[in-house]
Amino acid sequence: MNRWLVVPGALMWVGLTLILAERRWFRRPSLTDRIRPYTPGGLSTVRRSGVLSVGSFRDVIGPLAASVGNRVSRSFGVADSIETRLERARSPLTVQGFRMRQIGSSVVAFAVASVASLILTVPGPIALIFIAGSPLLAFLALEQSLDHASKQRQRRIFLELPVLSEQLGMLLSSGFSLGASLQRIAIRGTGACADDLKKVCGRMRQGLSEIDALREWSKLTDVEALDRLVAVLALNSEAGDLGTLISEEARAIRRDAQRELMATIDKRSQQVWIPVTVATLVPGVIFLSVPFVAAIQLFTNN
Repeated sequence: MNRWLVVPGALMWVGLTLILAERRWFRRPSLTDRIRPYTPGGLSTVRRSGVLSVGSFRDVIGPLAASVGNRVSRSFGVADSIETRLERARSPLTVQGFRMRQIGSSVVAFAVASVASLILTVPGPIALIFIAGSPLLAFLALEQSLDHASKQRQRRIFLELPVLSEQLGMLLSSGFSLGASLQRIAIRGTGACADDLKKVCGRMRQGLSEIDALREWSKLTDVEALDRLVAVLALNSEAGDLGTLISEEARAIRRDAQRELMATIDKRSQQVWIPVTVATLVPGVIFLSVPFVAAIQLFTNN
């Protein structure tokens, strides 16, 4: 019993040490760190972390966690890269930071599952499955949450594209250039498209052309309707008036959204009948089983 508690106890000791190492009242700064700001060039000197601290632990485990996490994600059929999904979901975490969070949650789940199995005296095979499955479930839960946030962002952009297309069509027909139209929508607009257009305008200020910046946004978003809209906007330098084409594209996007809405309504209308069918069949089967059992008993007695 005591030998099984060695691994969870060691993990708790390492975690408690890392947490307390960041507290000022527990870890007193060294004399060198205290007088460094008062020396020439001391403010620009990077403070070195201790041998056992959160910073050093992150530097050592971060690349390994990213590599292991990418392999596990690919083994479960995740197609998009972690960089793309984090950037698409506008997450403040880096790749290593997200993978470190996954590894940390897996370690915590492993420790909790181990302690729970020992306390509840679960049988060996069941305990092994429980201990091995808990870290994997914790890892995949965070992976699923990121994937869900990425898809929700794609959905929001798809629903906002008709309004964005109409605004671009009106501004271009009024005499605005493509860059000025994007800048105006980014400043005055709200929503996912306006937030992304701010980044597009930032890329334009860094030297990219309007079409290259829009294509970069389209590649990151991975929405088919946005790809078609960018293809129409790419004709800005060749066509004189894109208002009609953009209006047609906006109507096409609205029709796509309407078809998806009708498909969703049909699915939900069919799902309504599932509990009704179950509620009807179960009593019917019970009532039919009574004369069937009676007939079987009658033939058996005869």
